[in-house]
Amino acid sequence: MSDTVDSSTLDLFERSLARCEARPGFLDLFYEKFITSSPEVAGKFAGTDFVRQKRALKASFHHLLLVAHDRKQTPDAYLSDVAVRHGSGQLEVGASLYDFWLDSLLETVKACDPEWSLEVDHAWEAVMMVGIHYLCQSYHGRHEK
Repeated sequence: MSDTVDSSTLDLFERSLARCEARPGFLDLFYEKFITSSPEVAGKFAGTDFVRQKRALKASFHHLLLVAHDRKQTPDAYLSDVAVRHGSGQLEVGASLYDFWLDSLLETVKACDPEWSLEVDHAWEAVMMVGIHYLCQSYHGRHEK
């Protein structure tokens, strides 16, 4: 795996994730920020079942943590289904939309994690970029190893 995250960064991310998930409305606030970040993003979410969507996002945070922890395994083991769903053959989530996604997520973490710091922000970005890089490389149904 080309994107590696050190263990102290992973620990910082994991503790922040737990604090954010303990905060009621964390995922609602994220989607509010994300959907209003761009008309293109809003269009992608027209008709979305947000109960299901929030469940999937919560699972993806934990999958990204597993990907970042498991240096022996490629992201395929955890993210291949997400890559297919977000790729050019289905939802067509291009690289530019991940900028809105990450910015909205980092703003939400800052608002929801009572122990937020620049180090926490960097930990979230490092772990999320592992998945974002993989999804961007997999956009057309293939990825670089």
